[in-house]
Amino acid sequence: MDFSTLCVIGMGYIGLPTASIFASRGLHVTGMDINTDIINGLNAGQMHIFEPGLRELVLDELKSGRLQISTQVSPADAFIIAVPTPFYDDKRADMRAVIAASESIVPHLQPGNLVILESTSPPRTTVDIVAPILEKSGLKAGEDFLLAYSPERVLPGRILTELIDNARVIGGINPQSAQAGRDLYAAFVKGEIILTDATTAEMVKLMENTSRDINIAIANEFSRLAQRFDVDIWEAISIANLHPRVEILRPGIGVGGHCISVDPWFLVEAAPDEAQLVKTARQINDEQPAFVADLINQVAGGLNGKTVAFLGLAFKPNVDDLRESPAVELVHHLQAAGAKVLAYEPFKHNAHLPEVQQVSELDAALLNADLIVLGVAHDQFKNIDPADIQGKTPSTLVFDAVRAWDKAKWEQAGFRFCGLARKH
Repeated sequence: MDFSTLCVIGMGYIGLPTASIFASRGLHVTGMDINTDIINGLNAGQMHIFEPGLRELVLDELKSGRLQISTQVSPADAFIIAVPTPFYDDKRADMRAVIAASESIVPHLQPGNLVILESTSPPRTTVDIVAPILEKSGLKAGEDFLLAYSPERVLPGRILTELIDNARVIGGINPQSAQAGRDLYAAFVKGEIILTDATTAEMVKLMENTSRDINIAIANEFSRLAQRFDVDIWEAISIANLHPRVEILRPGIGVGGHCISVDPWFLVEAAPDEAQLVKTARQINDEQPAFVADLINQVAGGLNGKTVAFLGLAFKPNVDDLRESPAVELVHHLQAAGAKVLAYEPFKHNAHLPEVQQVSELDAALLNADLIVLGVAHDQFKNIDPADIQGKTPSTLVFDAVRAWDKAKWEQAGFRFCGLARKH
């Protein structure tokens, strides 16, 4: 099946790179988003996302005319829905953006079109939510138009590379829909393209992220036990991982981002009676920031009235993505303990986070600090020389929550050094 025009709905961390790559392969692509600030910014050459290589790609394709950015859906041969699927406070999936995106396609849907949902979604979303909405057009899914689910499976910081090189799963509501999806993504995907049904593809994405969440949860629980037993968790993990069939992950301050910290709840919502381990792991990881905050409070001899220089707010190193970030949650817990927190995030100086005071320079965070907390292992922070820091802050206490700093080096510079379940 041949495609010459494409409309991608949602210009976020997945939609914008996807639209740009398709345009670079010769398709005429409309990138649509309801956020006028994003659209106006992109049309003015301003990026709202930091991702290596993305700015250059977007600007090239805008200049070529193959990529156009709009607040309106345009008729096309194929439509891709790449909008956020967050959750409500009670952890139920918030599908409003998927529903709205599906409804926006209806007036433009024509016989022979292909619609693909990329947004991570609870099982049966494609067949039970998206298909009925699209059929309001008077066309029948699987007969008059084709419908599939194809989740993104990429790592922030490597999105452009992994979109192309990773395996791609495409689940159709019927075999013809899956095959049409393969024909579309074959324009740029070099990895294996696996065809299945839509609900299996939805389940695969949730399984991938849930499996990782569970593995991180046991590492975080091990860190709590190690703290209790006065064991260096990092030494213990390195020894345990010498076993040929053991691979314990790194503990930390929790799990964030728009995938691993969100997707398991979709399974809990869909089958709460069966997803017991999934729910427990999610609760462990959600509680980890509070555990680390209590530990910091203990080593600091109380936080009330003290100033904390907090380094890093992103959900993982070397990205600007703060969605569901455990570092932000840790800041909230430190503030609840009475601390004044000055947070420095080099990849997003002003994120407008509620109740989080950000500074635009590292020195501004250090100036009056009683305590330095490393919350995210950005390369910029890992490369800090404690000897350089010594003259910029009155603090003599540092807490490395992610094991990125050399304990001996900081102690040689005159700092008292503490960390998560760490002795060495």
